[in-house]
Formats: sequence, structure tokens, C-alpha cells
Amino acid sequence: MTIRALVRGAALFCVALLGQMVAFVALIGVLASAVLGMVFLFPPVVRLLRRTTRLSRRLSHAWSGVEIDEPYLPEPGPPVPLSDGWYRDGRSLYRTPRIPAFNRRMNWLLKDSATWRDFGFLWADMWAGGLLAGAPAILVALGVFQLAGGNPIGLLWPVLALGAARWYAPWAVHAHGVIARVMLGPTEKARLAQQVSRLARARTDVVDSQAAELRRIERDLHDGAQARLVAVGMTIGAAEELMESDPVAAKALLAKARDASSTALRELRQLVRGIHPPVLAERGLADAIRALALDTPLRTRVTVELPGRLDAPLESAAYFAVSELLTNAVRHSGATEAWIDISSQGTKLRITVTDDGHGGADASHGTGLAGIERRLGAFDGVLALNSPMGGPTTAVIELPRALQTVRGRPPVTWRTVTMGICWSLCWIPIFPQGFVAMILKLVGIEEKSWFLALHLPEPFQWPTIIGMILLGAGMLATAATLSAQQRKDKDLACA
Repeated sequence: MTIRALVRGAALFCVALLGQMVAFVALIGVLASAVLGMVFLFPPVVRLLRRTTRLSRRLSHAWSGVEIDEPYLPEPGPPVPLSDGWYRDGRSLYRTPRIPAFNRRMNWLLKDSATWRDFGFLWADMWAGGLLAGAPAILVALGVFQLAGGNPIGLLWPVLALGAARWYAPWAVHAHGVIARVMLGPTEKARLAQQVSRLARARTDVVDSQAAELRRIERDLHDGAQARLVAVGMTIGAAEELMESDPVAAKALLAKARDASSTALRELRQLVRGIHPPVLAERGLADAIRALALDTPLRTRVTVELPGRLDAPLESAAYFAVSELLTNAVRHSGATEAWIDISSQGTKLRITVTDDGHGGADASHGTGLAGIERRLGAFDGVLALNSPMGGPTTAVIELPRALQTVRGRPPVTWRTVTMGICWSLCWIPIFPQGFVAMILKLVGIEEKSWFLALHLPEPFQWPTIIGMILLGAGMLATAATLSAQQRKDKDLACA
């Protein structure tokens, strides 16, 4: 565990060094675009920035356990031609969409704050998270350098690094991920833009699915109940004509009409149940799922832990999603048992459906699972499917804001004070008391000024400089961690 954390910390420091070089190249590209008019360089520079920061996000998720969502605004769509075939961009008209598309993309890249936050992160990562995570490797390298120069104090640094690595290295790797999340995470504007884009796509899918559902209902009514009711009317008419001449035949026709009307009523009830089951409206999601489990041929166990009723559209979406999953288990997987677990976490509703079938389910094939994703997408919900060949199949449905509960915000006074102190003072030990003193020490300038380490005896100067840098990095990591926690609490309170 410690060795792995040390290796990861050194790798994060190397990635931070790579980010410095990428940031320098990006700076040249931006200056060439702005000063020399070489605007064609700006899009590839931004792509290089985003690929580098994506690497940092992936490493933060894989090594630190800190997940960082993409912060970028949705990409603009292609230009739409006018009725005469020309393309408008501002007050100019173009015959081809090439220039309007380029201008749209340039505006998207320039006005997206995440572009400049990526640029700032690559400059700052070396002196914040990268230095924090790579401190043990830096101390070892410093010790080797001093030992090679004949200074025996160099033996102190590897011993110090390895002695503190057991608790420091894992914490530093996690702190690097937290700092990356603060600097690379999406802003509220980006979150809203991404949500609007998702909801726009979901709205289109829902409108299409509703139109298909209406066509299905119309077809079922036309081919089923309506045809039977017409046949009932014709049978009753024939019975009226035979009532006096052949009462026995008329009675048989009336019995046939009664059976047909019963069949039509049963079909209408099934149709209504397919639109919105009465038990769902009267008893809620929990009892509706239990009733669904009783109707399925599988041996189904249902576990429900819900604090109360959901909104009717959410209940309907969750019910039909579970119904479709059970139907797939019956028709395609050869399952004999199924388990349904419904639970809540804060405002999040989670439904897990598991069967013991042969697996192999894929949302990209067929329309059933894709229909569930479209139905859930209207509520910002997701469907996660795990169905290896040989089974079992596990489907997890999450609706993030299904349970709208009011939560009080916990006291954050001590966090606010600590964050204020750390954010405002962390630069003092990092730069003037740390790196500036280090440069003066390495260059050999005798100016001591207000640099604390340079006023101490020679054996204590390097430990004080390194300690100041670590102190500042620790204050920065603490401030970033508390800021992320405060933002998480705020999101939960607003949800």
C-alpha cells in the first residue's frame, strides 16, 4: 500500500511536470493566435489542454477515488442553412457551412471558462498537488544529490521521506485528487448547460416514445376492443331479427354477444393497466411492484425501504422500468428467480433488479432496455446494466431527485474560518518562505531579509525550507478538501 502510494505520488509529480510543458506550449499557441492572428492554432491547443487534464481526471478517479465530471459546455451543433441554402453567421452570409462552423467552435472554446481553468490548473498543479504528492520522491532525490556532493546531511532526506511515507503518501495522493476536483470540476454554469442539453435530448426521446405509445394504444383499440364492440353490436342486431322467428338462435347469439363483451372489457382493463395501473395510483410504487411480482411467473423477492410516496410521473417511470426488466428476464434470460430491492439515499431512489438467467443482455440491442433509458432520461435518471454471459443479470436504476426532502444545512462556521485562513495564508510558506528561500539558498545569495530559514543555523535551513513548502501545500490541500465538502453539503441541501 505504501509503496504503491509512493509510486503514484512520483507519477503524479511527473504528470504535473508534463502539464507545465503543455501549459508552456499552450501559452505560445495562445499568444500566436492573439498577437499574430494564427487563430487556426487555438483549437488544437485547446484539444491538447483537454487531453492533458482528462489524464489528470482519470488518474484522480483511479488512484485517489475522487471522481471529476467533465466541466465543458455542450459542443455547438452544425450550422443550419436558410431556406435559400445560405448559412448565416452574425450579419454575414456564406455559401458553405465551413466558416460558420469554425466561428461557432471558436466561440465555444473561447467562452467556455473550463478552457482557461484547464490552462490555470496545468500551471498551478506543479506547485500545488504535484509537489504535495511527489514530496517523498523530491526528498529522496535531494538526499541523493547532496550525498553525491559529499554532504552527509543528504542521508536525512530519504530516511525522513520513508519514515513519514506510511501515513503521508496515501493522504497526499488523495489530497492531489481533491485539489484537482476543485480546479477541474464543472462550474454551476457548466452543470446547468449540460443538464439542459441532456434534458433537451430526453425531451425529444420522450416525445417520440409518447407518440409511439399513442399509436400503439390506437392500434390496440382499433384492432381489439373496438372490433369486438362492433361485432357485439352486429350480433345483438342479428338476435333482434331472430327474436320472433327463432328464439333459440336469438338466445345463442345473445350469449355469444355477452362473451364478446366480457372479452372486450378484459382487453380494455389490460390496456388501462398498461397505461397506468390502478394499484400504482391507489397504493403507490411499493405495493404496485409487489403486485407485479405476484403476476410474474418467476419466484420474485421484493424488498422495499421508502420513506413515502413519490410523484406520480416518477412512480410510473420506475414501475414500467421494473416491469420491462422482469419481462426481459422471463422472455429472454431463462431465469427462474428474481430479486427486486428498492431503497433510498437522501433524495436518490435506487432500484436493483437481479435475475439468475443466462445473461448476455445488452442495451444497444433491441428496444426494451433503450426504452427504459429514454423513460428514465426524462427525470435525469440512469440505468446501469451488468449482464455477463452465463449470468446473473443485475440492473440498477437511479433517479437522483426522486425523493424531495428538506434537509437542514449543518453548521459550517469552523469550516469557513479554516478555509479563510488556509486560502489566504497558504501562499506565504509555499512561495516566499519556501521556493524563494530555496532559490536563494541554491544560488548562494547572502540576502536573508525576512526569510525564516536563512536566519537559522546551517543544518536546520534545508529542513525548514522543505517544511515550509509542505506546510503551505498542506494548508492548500486542507482548504480544497473543506471547499469540496462544503460544496457537496450545499448540493445535498439544495437537492
